[in-house]
Amino acid sequence: MSVEDRRLPESIISQLQAIVGSEHIKTSAEDLAHYGKDWTSAVDPAPGAIALPKSTSEVQALVQLAITEKLSLVPSGGRTGLSGGAVAAKGELVIALDRMNQIDSFNEIDRTVSCGAGVITEQLQEYAATKGYYYPVDFASSGSSQLGGNISTNAGGIKVIRYGMTRDWVAGLTVVTGTGEVLTLGKGLMKNNTGYDLMQLFIGGEGTLGFITEATMKLTTSPKNLTTLVLGVDQLEDLMPIMTRFRKDLELTAFEFFSEAALSKVIEHTQLQRPFESTTPFYALIEYDQLNDEQMETALEAFEACMESGWVVDGVISQSEQQAANLWRLREDISETISRWTPYKNDLSVRPSQVPAFLNEIEALVSAAYPDFECIWFGHIGDGNLHLNILKPDALDRADFISKCQTVSEQVFQIVEQYQGSISAEHGVGLLKKPYLKYSKSSAECLFMKNIKSTFDPHGIMNPGKLLDS
Repeated sequence: MSVEDRRLPESIISQLQAIVGSEHIKTSAEDLAHYGKDWTSAVDPAPGAIALPKSTSEVQALVQLAITEKLSLVPSGGRTGLSGGAVAAKGELVIALDRMNQIDSFNEIDRTVSCGAGVITEQLQEYAATKGYYYPVDFASSGSSQLGGNISTNAGGIKVIRYGMTRDWVAGLTVVTGTGEVLTLGKGLMKNNTGYDLMQLFIGGEGTLGFITEATMKLTTSPKNLTTLVLGVDQLEDLMPIMTRFRKDLELTAFEFFSEAALSKVIEHTQLQRPFESTTPFYALIEYDQLNDEQMETALEAFEACMESGWVVDGVISQSEQQAANLWRLREDISETISRWTPYKNDLSVRPSQVPAFLNEIEALVSAAYPDFECIWFGHIGDGNLHLNILKPDALDRADFISKCQTVSEQVFQIVEQYQGSISAEHGVGLLKKPYLKYSKSSAECLFMKNIKSTFDPHGIMNPGKLLDS
């Protein structure tokens, strides 16, 4: 079905225009396709219209209209999601928050900044730097992802091992619920023991309870001299002893992992240099804040200890910001590099101590199930998050490819359940992971989640069909 077939009637379009202005309601085929999707391509977008509000009051008016007219609403941020959480495929009204991109105020005493939900992640990072502070949540899509989407999916990224998830940096939220009410939550308080923390329900809620319109975010001190190492590793089992050894005396900001298959494709795509001459099956990327020469010595001692233990084959340590940036690109450019193969993605997590055994078990399953498919592994191994990307052969039809992958995904998630892990570490559940939620949540948990949704969204209009079945 084409996007035009789902467009809302003119009687509703005129009411939408009265709320946000005629120039901020989009109904062209091009706009419907652009705003109705995210980075997934498993579901074709077919929204009814796009509204771009500028304020919380306009979002509230849109929700109230949706209640009256029985419209379904889908929030749209940077559209960088990987689970179909922002896809509008059934004639929904998309509320795109692009215009709510203001940074309103900075409080140096509280070390907080107030933002609209449409603020780009990189915009907040750069603003924090101008004030001499640091916003540490970072990932490959920081140049286009929006803060509201980050909060709604509790985005993680490359610094979680030290700084935690987005949840850890939210001090307050303004939300519009599915009843059309505006709630001001958190209020920037460091201490507030007054019962249930409703703010936490909206963090990671994927817009199913209400839409985040404003956020107060915490900042921290800036790292002084981030230094990067890339180490070549022969055995998966050696990755965690390496991390343990480096963490013994250093405060790590990142501990990442990628396979030789991933590295080879990045080098071919980007023309970057290999980190060193040796070729190993796996690589660890380590980052730490080097405050003095003693810490460099500490890092070198840890490297030598790992070499002596046989855990590390070779390695390199950055001597400049540019070299550190190039080493990071070996890891950060993987997603972009493999995108031409339309990868089927799994975003899995277990406890860090379980990673080697878990990865070996998944690797054996996937290799047996996909003998003709190429699999690319990488992830934030320091926090137990692994990304499995299965590349589509050029000759294979996409629908057939997805069907084959989904069949084995069920077995992958059964292993995840055995390890009491998560089927979605940081990408959310959305549409694509919803059938597999049972492998991470018990039936009792899912029932409580549905009851919570019915309280905040009794009309069932807030991002329906995502995360939970109606």
